[in-house]
Amino acid sequence: MIAAFAAAFAPAHQRYLLEARQMQALSFMVHIPLVCFGISFPVMVLFAERRWQRTGDPVYRELARRWSRVMIALFGVGVITGTILSFEMGGLWPNFTATFGGVFGLGFAIEGFSFFVEAIFIGIYVYGWNRLSPRIHLLSGIPIVFTGFTGSLMVIAVNAWMQHPGGFTLRHGHVIKANPWSALFGNTYLWHELVHMYIAGYMVSGFLLAGVYAFAKLRGRWGRYERAGLTIPLTIAVLASIAQAPIGDWAARDVATNQPIKLAAMEGLYKTTRGASEHLLGWYSGGKVKFGIPIPHLLSLLAFHSWNATVKGLDTVPASQRPPVNVVRADFQIMVGIGSLLMLISLFTLFVRLRRRRLPESPWFYRVLLLAGPLATVALIAGWVVTEVGRQPWVVYHVMPTADAVTGAPGIPVGYGALIAVYAAVAIGVVWMLRRRARRPLDLEPEYR
Repeated sequence: MIAAFAAAFAPAHQRYLLEARQMQALSFMVHIPLVCFGISFPVMVLFAERRWQRTGDPVYRELARRWSRVMIALFGVGVITGTILSFEMGGLWPNFTATFGGVFGLGFAIEGFSFFVEAIFIGIYVYGWNRLSPRIHLLSGIPIVFTGFTGSLMVIAVNAWMQHPGGFTLRHGHVIKANPWSALFGNTYLWHELVHMYIAGYMVSGFLLAGVYAFAKLRGRWGRYERAGLTIPLTIAVLASIAQAPIGDWAARDVATNQPIKLAAMEGLYKTTRGASEHLLGWYSGGKVKFGIPIPHLLSLLAFHSWNATVKGLDTVPASQRPPVNVVRADFQIMVGIGSLLMLISLFTLFVRLRRRRLPESPWFYRVLLLAGPLATVALIAGWVVTEVGRQPWVVYHVMPTADAVTGAPGIPVGYGALIAVYAAVAIGVVWMLRRRARRPLDLEPEYR
């Protein structure tokens, strides 16, 4: 069926290759923050409910109930964006889907099964308040956590395979002897990408949710409900931000080993160099990083944990096989810069929390916290730009160029415009829905305020 669909839109010279890439990128930018909430938000909801069951404090019950309604709303939006992405995979890149569907199709099949199970149990959980016993209601949320993990795991596994392909033999443009299990789970590139993304998911959702209650604090609403609502996601985001630094180091070393040209683009390194320098900031032009701040030997040390290690440069491949250097480099600097800032905020928060047994009191802290969520989202998207654009010009690294995968069908600009209109309407609807939820009165006894 996949092959028949792809044959209807056989690849041809496609003057809209850039637009097709931009459509896919736009969909990823909209969908990936929702994936973060799918990964981490159910854990926070269940934690709040468990706290209510252990303490009897209705503050935590109200948090869990409100968060569960937000969870189902974001899940519904994720259904829209995920469906669009599924159609784009087949519609925009039919040769990729037709050629390699037998390799990665298992991953999307499991992801689809996880999605349906997740939908069932989200419905049971959200509409099971006051209908199920407390213990059964809490247990009904566990499959949501599990399927959120397995569903996103499959998608990340497919992406890791695209970065470091294996588990198949390609002969005369056709895949033979496909081993989906080996391709998806025998891939060493998967594990750093998986952990890096999952920790980023907790950072994004944690800081965004904490920012909601930081805003309430700045507006003068600071009861026990707001304090609890801020403390749970902020604690998770703080711990995730601190843990992300060594995971990022692990990811960079895997990139250096398996995708040296991506690393060279990230650092603007033209010539293969022994004891390569790291450049902070700057702009790549004419084979050099201009206006950057060089730190001798640091790139070799970070990439290979060796002071004089040799780092491959862009000159090792033809110009046609190099990614757009400044796009990759700028986004890498944004990701690392924001990540470092969030780690500093987290260390400060942890220091105050451990030393003084309370949250920081300065209004500036809450103003910064209000910005931390959007900044974490920007860093997340920048990181995925590095991952995907840094792989170019390959859709499957060193196997299939992106230009060979794109559709030959006309009408891409019309689809691009329609896609923007759909996402704009969805964004307006989400903002309206969340604001309406936030204005609903709390269901708490007076003594708990």
